[in-house]
Amino acid sequence: MYVVKSPLSDADLKAVSEALQGALVDLVDLALVAKQIHWNVVGPRFRSVHLQLDELVGTARTHSDTVAERASALGVSPDGRAATVAVGSGIDVTPEGWVDDTAAVQTIVDALGAVIGRMRERIAASGEPDPVSQDIFIQITADLEKQHWMFQAGNG
Repeated sequence: MYVVKSPLSDADLKAVSEALQGALVDLVDLALVAKQIHWNVVGPRFRSVHLQLDELVGTARTHSDTVAERASALGVSPDGRAATVAVGSGIDVTPEGWVDDTAAVQTIVDALGAVIGRMRERIAASGEPDPVSQDIFIQITADLEKQHWMFQAGNG
């Protein structure tokens, strides 16, 4: 059932909807991973890492909403359910229990690196069929790369 009719051709819509859905899954998982680590980080840099993780959670949640709404605007139903995120995310499994601050930062650096790599693929895939969605992917990637730099700088 299509409630909203996309202005894109079927082929373009398929490519763009796959990119948007993949981005949604990665961003939802990134927010979950960052929040999990936020709750479990320990160590001398606890406070700064704890607060920085909340910034990342906010960024990921804001962008996931933008991506989901773009999909909806194109007539594609976004799927951010836990089961969908669990099977579709490009982020490795988060460690269980307490995580020392250095390991916490490295886990986030790795997660951001994975998401950024996939976002760059989406930038390339969406340019021709839908520059509007491509622009969204470019902005997300810029914001995530800034976070990636800041977390890397924290571990020296």
